[in-house]
Parts: sequence; structure tokens; C-alpha cells
Amino acid sequence: MAPREDEDGPDPLDIALGSRVRLRRKELDLSQDQLARAIGITFQQVQKYEHGTNRISFSRLVSICGVLDCSVSDLIGSLDKTKSSGAFSRQAAYLSVPGASDLLEAYARVDSPKRRRAILTLARQLANESPNSPGKAARRRSPGSS
Repeated sequence: MAPREDEDGPDPLDIALGSRVRLRRKELDLSQDQLARAIGITFQQVQKYEHGTNRISFSRLVSICGVLDCSVSDLIGSLDKTKSSGAFSRQAAYLSVPGASDLLEAYARVDSPKRRRAILTLARQLANESPNSPGKAARRRSPGSS
């Protein structure tokens, strides 16, 4: 297996899988604590799994799927394509940011396209004002260019 380019952070596949676990858990309106108790671990461990910080073993994944009432293939799906598609990895990482999935759910409930555009414009403006945001040139790069 080829080494990852960035050995300092979580593997994009672990992040993507963790994001899928989190999304499914939230679909079922389960807390991290409820999932953790059901599979016999701490909620901190669930947090680490969901952020991709810790890898999920296959046996643990099977246990998680049992609680989340889904199959392993439901969560894994096309994760192997994630390696070649950096865009999906970035999107999955964005969903692991606290509050991101709540924001996405609220955005999806807005019926008016005009209001959705306004929300998107506001979010982009706020992101540009952030002291930790990358420079404008980095934001204008296409997803495939690195």
C-alpha cells in the first residue's frame, strides 16, 4: 500500500467513513453517547471515529452498523473511489466540522432559492473574513488542482 502524502493528519478514507457514521447516527437522532453505550465504548471514542482521528476496525464497524440499522456496505459504499476523488474527501471533512450537518439540514429546509442564495453569499462572505481562511488565490483554484 502506498504511503499517504500527509502522514500528520487522518486518512481521507477514515474521515469519509467517520462522516458517514455521523450522518447516519444523526438521521436516527442518536447522540454520540447513545451510540457509544450501545457498542460499549466512550462517546469520546465515537467522536474520534466520526472525525477520522481513530480508525474504525471492521468488527467495530459491524457493531456500529447493527446499532445504526444499516449494512456495512451502506456506510462504505464507494469509499474506495475517494482516493481518486479529493473533492469527496474535502466535502466529507467539511461535514465533520461541528454544526456543519445542522447547517446543511437547515439550508435544505429553506424553500426559496433566493433565500438559499442569500445564505450561501453570507456564508462565503463570513468565510472570507475569517482570519484562518486561505488566501483568495487558493480559494479560486479548481478542486482538481493542487
